[in-house]
Amino acid sequence: MVTVDDVRSLALALPRTEEHLIRDRVKFRIGRIVYLALSRDETELGFAFPKEERAALVASEPEKFSLPGAGDMRYHWVHARMAALDAGELEELVTDAWRMCVPAKVARAHLGDPDGGLPPAPGLDRLRAAAEVFAAFPGVDRSWLALVADTAPGLDLSGAGHRTALHRWLNAWGCRIRYPREGEPDPLGTGLGAWWDRHTLPGTPLAALTDRDIARLAAAYGDLAALPLGRRTLGPTAAAKALFALRPRTVMPWDAAIAARLHGGRDAQAFDRHLRTGRAWARAALAESGLDEDALTAELGRPGLPLAKVLDEYLYVTLSHSSGTPTPAPAQAPAPR
Repeated sequence: MVTVDDVRSLALALPRTEEHLIRDRVKFRIGRIVYLALSRDETELGFAFPKEERAALVASEPEKFSLPGAGDMRYHWVHARMAALDAGELEELVTDAWRMCVPAKVARAHLGDPDGGLPPAPGLDRLRAAAEVFAAFPGVDRSWLALVADTAPGLDLSGAGHRTALHRWLNAWGCRIRYPREGEPDPLGTGLGAWWDRHTLPGTPLAALTDRDIARLAAAYGDLAALPLGRRTLGPTAAAKALFALRPRTVMPWDAAIAARLHGGRDAQAFDRHLRTGRAWARAALAESGLDEDALTAELGRPGLPLAKVLDEYLYVTLSHSSGTPTPAPAQAPAPR
């Protein structure tokens, strides 16, 4: 649980912040823009947050977050229960709210631009063009739709059937993970079950991921990539695709060409940076379009698919496919990912 003093300490350490008492409520603002406001009884914290992403935030943790009142729905605003927040979460919420209200150069100077140097967002025209190319590959969505149907309402690795379905899907995308013969041990199935027990994955949409969410996903990715499968490990491409299959609205996957050309590596630190890239690109696409995620992917020509996948398809078309990466038979998929 955090207190008003915790909020005050964090907020007043941020440049240009002023504290005011307005109608018996403690508020923190930049000029005339309020970015934090405590309820009169100090049990709730209102904070600046992108309004196109707040429904997903509230849905992901309804015991912690709630929508503002009807009069404030037009603003970039959401509420959190103080009793449900820990110190790390509070710091992230306060800092992100502040960043929405100060010039970018002020935020960069104070925070050291933790996401600085990320590849620039492609823009809607380039996303639309790449989606058209990708969608033209024969059978491109067949294996994904089969996985979704076989694991409805969602992939859950506590079940052996779902682990087998994921194995089939990974191999359909060129991962070449050996199937055990009858009576043989199943290292992938056993390893996936143990890994699933070790990690709790956030389900927040890509655009709404927090730094803490990204750190958790990167740690889970590193553990999964190192999963032993006899003489080999699961590896970075299969690990990224498995995470996407588990959290399709959350994780933008990669393949070897994408990882190397964008980030120069495929370890957990590089995957952390990859997710930060995806988050920045998703936010830019949503802001440029003014649409929610489902409407945006439909407008881009890929209805029913998550934005994380559309962004991955853009990277495949512009980096992997264009670089001449060897591809399997068209009926499987455009390339090993």
